[in-house]
Amino acid sequence: MTVRSRRTTLQARADLQAKRSSDSTRHKCFVSYHVADMDEVELFIDDYGSTFIARCVGVTEESDFVDSTDEEYIKRRIREDYLTDSTVTIVLLGKCTWSRKFVDWEISSSFRNDSNNKRSGLLVIPLPSMKNSARLPDRIKDNWVENDTTNSYALYNSYPTSSQQLKRSIKAVFDSRTTKGDKVDNSRSLRKRNSSC
Repeated sequence: MTVRSRRTTLQARADLQAKRSSDSTRHKCFVSYHVADMDEVELFIDDYGSTFIARCVGVTEESDFVDSTDEEYIKRRIREDYLTDSTVTIVLLGKCTWSRKFVDWEISSSFRNDSNNKRSGLLVIPLPSMKNSARLPDRIKDNWVENDTTNSYALYNSYPTSSQQLKRSIKAVFDSRTTKGDKVDNSRSLRKRNSSC
């Protein structure tokens, strides 16, 4: 199965999970991840996909803007094409997530705040295989201060143990969009290439 078809299948799974709940307080969340972690991402969607409304298909090599050198154009296109109706971005951290340029681009685009698309809250969750010790992407490091939620825009949580726990975390980062907007640091240039992991 190709990466594209696996991502499409993941979105279909997410859509099925979302239909399992009619909770009107659920948020639309873009899920950012490294494709190498797809098995654990699928498990996350299967276990918690009814807690939020997931958007799981992001930037790929086939996206028509990936060769552009205009960072603002790239961020705008990602925001419009993939994140436009989401209010929260959930970054699922695996072993090599920190090194992926498209994950960096999706995080940066989540911070974009303009008249058409408002900034998203940012929730960072290490996948179970990481045992809560995943390496953070640099842009997350710019927006998270360990043991200091007051001065952090991003919220770093361990893998959820219940839907209620995840729902509270999503609500907290959703609220951060307005209460902590001044904490966002999106000044870093977009990652140009993947690093070896």
